[in-house]
Amino acid sequence: MNATHGPTMELSLSVNGRAVSAGVEPRLHLADFLREELNLTGTHLGCEHGVCGACTLLVDGEPVRSCITFAGACGGADVTTIEGLDDDEIAIELRAAFNREHALQCGFCTPGILVSARDLVLRLREPDDRRIRLGLSGNLCRCTGYVGVVEAVRSVIAARRERGIAAIVAGSQRGLGPVGARMGSGFAALGVAQTATSHILPTAAKVAAPFTPTDRFDQTFIVRRPPAEVFAAFARVGEIADCIPGAVIDGEPGPNRVEGGIRVRFGPISPVFRGAAFIERDEERFSGRIIGAGADAGERSTMQGEIRYRVVDGDEPATARVELQIGYALKGPLAQFGRPGLVRNLASRISAEFARNLEDRLAGRSSEGASQPINLPSLVINSYRVRFTRWIKRLLASSKL
Repeated sequence: MNATHGPTMELSLSVNGRAVSAGVEPRLHLADFLREELNLTGTHLGCEHGVCGACTLLVDGEPVRSCITFAGACGGADVTTIEGLDDDEIAIELRAAFNREHALQCGFCTPGILVSARDLVLRLREPDDRRIRLGLSGNLCRCTGYVGVVEAVRSVIAARRERGIAAIVAGSQRGLGPVGARMGSGFAALGVAQTATSHILPTAAKVAAPFTPTDRFDQTFIVRRPPAEVFAAFARVGEIADCIPGAVIDGEPGPNRVEGGIRVRFGPISPVFRGAAFIERDEERFSGRIIGAGADAGERSTMQGEIRYRVVDGDEPATARVELQIGYALKGPLAQFGRPGLVRNLASRISAEFARNLEDRLAGRSSEGASQPINLPSLVINSYRVRFTRWIKRLLASSKL
């Protein structure tokens, strides 16, 4: 092993079916560990920013950008590089198809593309060009033009489905994009909570514990239904979740606790903030409190939040005004979207859609919008558009003085 130059942590994991233990610096990336310490140079380094996909490999069976994944975060994980796929049935079929369809030229990007393509072969039910291109959108190639790559992947999927080899349903429901290890022993050394599942579910103590909000703000919206009817609906957690854009519920919600998440879209990537929340209700005052915590397993971002709500009479007869007090704290890579202006914009849009969906449900009408993920880039663009419009108006007003 090469000498290290700072504090080290013990790392134990499986690489291509072989147990590996080493002392590594917490800042060492998985790609560098594999290339420099284990001489597995089939994992290529391109942009080193998680964009080009050349470094893609498998961690616990799922594609990962190893250039932005800390080796120390993969303790207890099962890592498979392109070298570990030499005898893999799907990889063998893909290599033959890539040769047949002229799907490689210089070959620098090919290891990462093969790993991503193998994942698509496993989970796509049918050879769909659009979904193949979407699934490979995180792997950049400067040579082929992608036509041969898509043809190769399509042919392997079609051949396997014709032979009666079905897609893995659990895999087909997983969102596209880079993911992380399943929070093994390496995270314990880094002081991060462990979980045995593929996503992070905070403990009851963590959800209920006090926290210091990054920001607080108030929000109100109108529902054109009587207040008693609206407040009663808030007790039916499953129905309420169906009205929230991007919301998902895991299992049957209890009267005071619910587990689930919110889907968020970043271009082709659609991660889910998953977690748990506790619910309190005051039947006499038509008020309640929801406090929760969640995280996105792929991006390693965490969020804690508290919502206090009250349902009162609206300005018009048979309408309800829902008054919200919201506090939140967002940490990790996605904290860049936690600026107060963006969060308030997000809350305003969710509230408007929620009110519309809730009205439809209470009136017995169907609603299509609740299942759609929240598109954060569009919120950012909209926020800057609003700021730019205000700036132009101020500029024009000052020019008239």
